[in-house]
Amino acid sequence: MTEIQILTALWTAAFFLVHLGVIARVILRPHREPASRVAWIVVIIVLPVIGILAYIFLGETNIGRRRVSRLCAVLAVMPDLTRVPGMDSPNLQPKIPETYAHLFRLGYSVNGFEPVGGNCATLLSDSNATIDSMVADIDASQDHVHLIFYIWLPDNNGLKVVEALKRAATRHVACRVMADGLGSHIMIESPHWKAMQAAGVQVATALPIGNPLLRPLRGRIDLRNHRKILVIDNRITYCGSQNCADPEFRIKPRFAPWVDAMMRFEGPIARHNQYLFASDWMAQMGGDLTPLLRQPLPRGDPGLTAQVIGTGPTVYNSAMPEVFETLLYTARRELVITTPYYVPDEAMQAALCASGRRGVKTIIIFPARNDSWIVAAASRSYYSDLLAAGVLIYEYQGGLLHTKSVTLDGEVTLIGSANMDRRSFDLNYENNILFYDPTLTAEMRRRQDAYLARSHPVTAEAVAQWPMTRRLWNNTVAMLGPIL
Repeated sequence: MTEIQILTALWTAAFFLVHLGVIARVILRPHREPASRVAWIVVIIVLPVIGILAYIFLGETNIGRRRVSRLCAVLAVMPDLTRVPGMDSPNLQPKIPETYAHLFRLGYSVNGFEPVGGNCATLLSDSNATIDSMVADIDASQDHVHLIFYIWLPDNNGLKVVEALKRAATRHVACRVMADGLGSHIMIESPHWKAMQAAGVQVATALPIGNPLLRPLRGRIDLRNHRKILVIDNRITYCGSQNCADPEFRIKPRFAPWVDAMMRFEGPIARHNQYLFASDWMAQMGGDLTPLLRQPLPRGDPGLTAQVIGTGPTVYNSAMPEVFETLLYTARRELVITTPYYVPDEAMQAALCASGRRGVKTIIIFPARNDSWIVAAASRSYYSDLLAAGVLIYEYQGGLLHTKSVTLDGEVTLIGSANMDRRSFDLNYENNILFYDPTLTAEMRRRQDAYLARSHPVTAEAVAQWPMTRRLWNNTVAMLGPIL
């Protein structure tokens, strides 16, 4: 053999061993569904070089050992919220029918937050009203303002919040704001970010990207902080789907308006969101915010029972899908869901179909035009089975329906940032609030009905008439869903 042939043989053998090693890692990697393993192995075998590189960059849910270590150290010193003075007040005791108690027990397993009563809440009318309400609360703040957004744009609404924070900092209110390094990069790189710092606002970048070429060595680049949290003076908090931006969402204007739902809560539930913010902030910036978590709770008035559920790559991996699936299986009369992104695991798709088959009026509303063509194709691959099971599917025509909500039997609501897709399950830090309150749930149902009024039903006949090329494309994308 010539020297070139020997080198070629050695390189071939080395690549073969690497190929086998990556496949072995896929098989041995914990917390991975069989469908995900199969999808990755197929990609790596069919496209060896591209498949190996894709797995290195996107194959594992890894935010980096240093970040995990810092977060674990922070969580180790966080106080137990069940022992906060005032938590034993009669008005703060949860009032939940036994029918739904298991939902909140599951929620407790995620973060250790017990459901708490004594809260009041308002569903804001639209995106602009939400920003105006936030600005008014920031302007009325007396001690601190804590804020996290996945997307924060320097547009009309985004700058309203910037100016409100600067005004608060001038009044010596402690303002700490955090924005995701990818979703909010336009704001972070803008002069407004430095202007807030100059005014006394403390700023932080959540999951900064740094050098994109070196980033995979420290963890996946697409693991993001998708939370939308505002906490004011330890007593007011917001939760929902809205980013800090105009509904026209000028970075993707052809899908506008973004249609969101956001709720303003007042009461002890704010302490749960404070905990999520504090853990994110301390892991990124250091310092000690635990004294805020130990402050006594006000005795409060009777009010609705609520619980924060915060999930992410460092929480047990099945947390968010388990919450969704338990809600689906609990429904007895009616289940209404809105989500812009639907790429379920097999268990969630089965739970949704089972809801329709057992006679529960099951409605799911998607946007007719999705900003992600990949997710749109994957979502539609599930339509046929859902319709066959009796699930009613609607597509919203009035913009990109971005609201993430589940209402259950007219009594229980889940609202927040989590979508019903694998990205929210495995890759994103999310925050949601689960609450029992027939009155507020009825208000959420009216909002969902307003979405339905601007939606077109999807029929089994229409889906059956889709051309083969469309069905082939949808199913192919869905087949690759576990690796997307």
